[in-house]
Amino acid sequence: MALEEYKEKREFNKTPEPSGEPGEASLHRFVVQEHYASHHHFDFRLELPADFFSSDNPSGPAVLKSWAVPKGISDEKGVKRLAVQVEDHPVSYINFEGTIPEGQYGAGTVSIWDRGTFEVVHKKPNSLKFILHGNRLSGEFHLVKTKRGKGNDWLIFK
Repeated sequence: MALEEYKEKREFNKTPEPSGEPGEASLHRFVVQEHYASHHHFDFRLELPADFFSSDNPSGPAVLKSWAVPKGISDEKGVKRLAVQVEDHPVSYINFEGTIPEGQYGAGTVSIWDRGTFEVVHKKPNSLKFILHGNRLSGEFHLVKTKRGKGNDWLIFK
């Protein structure tokens, strides 16, 4: 999901969100942002090359691959949670906290719930195994794409 989709949904003269460009290189950081929007949820973001899931040798500019996780990520082993992949976000969004004004896409308050670094253990086109080193979340996690929904439904679990 390209960064252009992120930009198309926002009016940067009305929202404090970064308009940002892709980063030069991935530092393998992650962030979980708690988002009090029309529906309370958590946004899980991994700093990765834009072509990470579509290439055997991903390279190029980094973005934040992003998923909305309605119930949050469980730190309990085996508890699966829905993670809906959304548009890529610019790397500068990794530090974003603030209030998106009413009438703007994603209106509501965003705060950082957890952050840290991660290591990729194993990657396939429809799954990713990784280790999180966060303040709240740590250990091995999996993202697995499902055949449900519009093709953007994943499961995330420890």
